[in-house]
Amino acid sequence: MVYKERTFFGTDPGDAAANQPADLETRVADTLAAMRDIDVSDVTVVSRGNTIVLSGFISSLEEADRAVEAATSVEGVDEVDNQMTIPEMRT
Repeated sequence: MVYKERTFFGTDPGDAAANQPADLETRVADTLAAMRDIDVSDVTVVSRGNTIVLSGFISSLEEADRAVEAATSVEGVDEVDNQMTIPEMRT
């Protein structure tokens, strides 16, 4: 597992006001970046209204599930469209 340093300071992104749609994408991205148990460095967060689209690469199905759960937990998110893929492991 990859443990990353905290990338935001100050107010927890989950505490931000939910009635600012322009901030929704940023709040979800900050929430994902703060998660120490998954590597979301190759994940892109796009907001389409109150729907969040997560795309890019993630290490495992379990990490993808945790990322979707975290994105869903952000106030103002109605739906998460999971378009993340797990790279094929080559030996």
